[in-house]
Amino acid sequence: MTARHILATTASVAVLLAALPATAQTMDELIAGARAEGMLTTIALPHSWCGYGDVIAGFKARYPFLNVNELNPDAGSADELEAVRANRDNKGPQAPDVLDVGLSFGPAAQAEGLLQPYKVSTWDTIPADAKDADGHWYGDYYGVMAFAVNTDLVDEVPTSFADLLKPAYAGQVALAGDPRASNQAILGVLAAGMARGAAPGAEAAAAGLEFFRELNEAGNFVPVIGKAGTLAQGTTPIIIAWDYNALAWRDSLAGNPPVEVVVPSDVTLAGVYVQAISAYAPQPNAAKLWMEYLYSDEGQLGWLAGYCHPIRFNDLVARGVVPQEMMDRLPPADAYERAVFPSIDAVNANSAAVKAGWDTVVGANVVQ
Repeated sequence: MTARHILATTASVAVLLAALPATAQTMDELIAGARAEGMLTTIALPHSWCGYGDVIAGFKARYPFLNVNELNPDAGSADELEAVRANRDNKGPQAPDVLDVGLSFGPAAQAEGLLQPYKVSTWDTIPADAKDADGHWYGDYYGVMAFAVNTDLVDEVPTSFADLLKPAYAGQVALAGDPRASNQAILGVLAAGMARGAAPGAEAAAAGLEFFRELNEAGNFVPVIGKAGTLAQGTTPIIIAWDYNALAWRDSLAGNPPVEVVVPSDVTLAGVYVQAISAYAPQPNAAKLWMEYLYSDEGQLGWLAGYCHPIRFNDLVARGVVPQEMMDRLPPADAYERAVFPSIDAVNANSAAVKAGWDTVVGANVVQ
């Protein structure tokens, strides 16, 4: 924290604690600071995503003195960073304290000075290749790209990206986000390219964009952001989405309509999301307390209950703290055994290429 920032603060307990290095704060001090702040502002956390509804409820139960202010649940990763930029000088409720963004957005936000470092108490159990060494961002969970299929409307369930080009799927295939802003959709394009044998990165981005150009020209692509409602209504009978979203939609719809979740046979792309604290967080102590909860065993198991593989999964399994019934609800293990984790350089190259090329190559304006 700079002298300018320190001079600009008041002498409240919360502010004095926020000015200390992360390692100087005990949990008691962190809780006291968060209590003085009274609120945590999140962004882009739909309750159906990764079990976040129950995770947020668990956090509130643990710290009932904090009001959780939830901004724009359906925002994408790019929207989250824009919210930080737009609220640099705003300490009101429109300024997010914490972020949950795609892997490529973490280093980009760090380079832009949008993040502040913080290392949670379970830091050492987060794999080294899934975190910034100084704590500006750290992996939280991962999943694999899958298809959510409304089997009331789709007679033959597609089992590969190649299948999606068949005439039988005219007007049926959608992405779960805008590929110009949503990390989930951007990686959906990467998966399509990798399914054609392209190497992760710019090569797969080009192949993926070409795939979606063909899908769009064939009339199979629906330029609507897919979610549980559009899946049920039949607007988007087939959605390319993370497995944890697809499985949560299936559960929430409870058979009306029936939904089948398929991990495509021609590629199993794994994607890691990361957590971070805004450099301009109005409630920095509450933000750190949120991170401590997310990376506790309770928080990690909350994500697993929402079908996400938490970043500390191996540690949890090794210590025998994952309930067997929770393990039994997950897709077959072989879907994850063949998963490919692209490097951060490949993810960044793909992200830049997809965002730059979608309009010119595919030309489909994806809307809500």
